[in-house]
Amino acid sequence: MSGGIDSTAVCRMLQEQGFRVVGLTLVTCDGAQAAAESAAAVAAHLCIEHHVADIREEFRATVVQDFIDAYLSGCTPNPCVNCNPTMKFRKLEEWAERLGCAHIATGHYVKLEQLDGKFYIVTGDDARKDQSYFLWRLTQQQLSRVMFPLGGWEKDDVRRYLKLNNLDYVAHSGESMEVCFIQGDYRDFLRQNIPDVSNVVKPGAFVDSKGIVIGTHQGFPYYTVGQRKGLGVALGYPAYVLKINPAKNTVMLGTEEQLMAEYMLIDAPQWVDGTPAEGLSVRVRYRSAPIPCTSPVPTPDGRFLVRLLKPAQAITPGQSAVFYINNMVVGGAFIASQRGINQWIKNDTDEQ
Repeated sequence: MSGGIDSTAVCRMLQEQGFRVVGLTLVTCDGAQAAAESAAAVAAHLCIEHHVADIREEFRATVVQDFIDAYLSGCTPNPCVNCNPTMKFRKLEEWAERLGCAHIATGHYVKLEQLDGKFYIVTGDDARKDQSYFLWRLTQQQLSRVMFPLGGWEKDDVRRYLKLNNLDYVAHSGESMEVCFIQGDYRDFLRQNIPDVSNVVKPGAFVDSKGIVIGTHQGFPYYTVGQRKGLGVALGYPAYVLKINPAKNTVMLGTEEQLMAEYMLIDAPQWVDGTPAEGLSVRVRYRSAPIPCTSPVPTPDGRFLVRLLKPAQAITPGQSAVFYINNMVVGGAFIASQRGINQWIKNDTDEQ
């Protein structure tokens, strides 16, 4: 429970279905204490038991540190993808056992289907709010006891539902932050949380696709593939970040056309039930549409090559590649460094 729209609606819906509902609020950072207070007020209104778990220390040591380390390695992380299996749902499981709860419920806008003994996450009906992209790392054990009551709902209908249940003050509340532990620009967060940051993150060279120096950047962790704004360099054309090289402390800039890719490399894909041979599409970032693609094939260096049947923009190391068949999540992986990809593309095209 966050005390917000979605988790409050879930509590009320489950009450109406006859479940004994127990609320749990995870305090992951200092700013989350306000959410715990809001959740407690909602729990009192609904007359349900409510607990607060302060996991700030563990969250900082895992999710937050992984976030920092990813930027320092030239990647762009998605902390929710890491948090869901290792912290949020793990803690929900632990507390469910402690409190004698058979099920776990959250306010995610996704559905769950069981097929041939396997649980699959399915996209929610509200395409604007679908959160299947963030949940691909959940285990079968975790999914076996999870309920997602909002999967078939539109957000506006959830607000109306709360009003009908005398929860108007919740229905008018705002949306939660995408990254719960950051307020403002992530660069400021890095500056504040990297020890001896001036010696760790140093200015370096902007280069073009031929390696020619074309400007100076403030430190590669402050940039992400696909970034256009805030580069601080004028090249006479709209420039985008194409690649980041942590070893050389360089950031490659280029045109929007150069940002497009028909192949990508991923690390260690995880599948619900084996690698699908056909019918795959992949989403390379949260808001992007799924792109038809081939089944990943291993490369000699341990990565996997995916051919995109429609060019994608800004393939970003550290982000997730989530694989679907129709609207069902069948697997996922982290987008790997794209260094050396041309060699594997050549091998793939030679074999076709």
